Amino acid sequence: MKYPRTLQNLIECFQKLPGIGEKTAERLALSTLKMDQEVVDVFSKSLYDVKTKIKKCSICNNYTEDDICEICKDDSRDQDVLCVVEDPKNIMMFEKIGTFNGKYHVINGLISPLEGINPEDINIPQLLERIKKENIKEIILAVKPSVEGETTSLYISKMLQNTDVIVSKIAHGVPLGADIDYVDSLTLELALENRKKISNGD
Repeated sequence: MKYPRTLQNLIECFQKLPGIGEKTAERLALSTLKMDQEVVDVFSKSLYDVKTKIKKCSICNNYTEDDICEICKDDSRDQDVLCVVEDPKNIMMFEKIGTFNGKYHVINGLISPLEGINPEDINIPQLLERIKKENIKEIILAVKPSVEGETTSLYISKMLQNTDVIVSKIAHGVPLGADIDYVDSLTLELALENRKKISNGD
């Protein structure tokens, strides 16, 4: 026996989310049936709004509803330091810690020659242009310690080799191969505080 088509469609929609299998999708869909109409209305509007209102910040590529995100607008933050991350969700991890007061730049991926991803395919050219334009003094590379992460870090540090920009990267209290999303706050905070310079600037 199958569920009615409308309910089956919802189950299949939930299954499209990462980490959601058939059984979990079924539970979520059945739970939706028990929700108050108000809650369902907010849920559906939120899904629609996420697709129609959220865009990338024109400066750092963070998620925002405006042209420029709240972090880039905040003049009280350290204007000389940029934390370079792979994905906008990584910014939220650092913001939850609350100890970093600089700004961010999202490169939206990592260099991976095996997958045909080159520096120009991600936001590295934009990063280098921003460093020059905003007279950035230090960048902190906070990408995952994988082969792709190391390749990306090495490329960026080489591009800044003959500049005055200090290039550091978070300490490897973050386990090799770990995804930043799954690192606990204390480990991430210590890694940020114990970052290592990989270029002193000239």
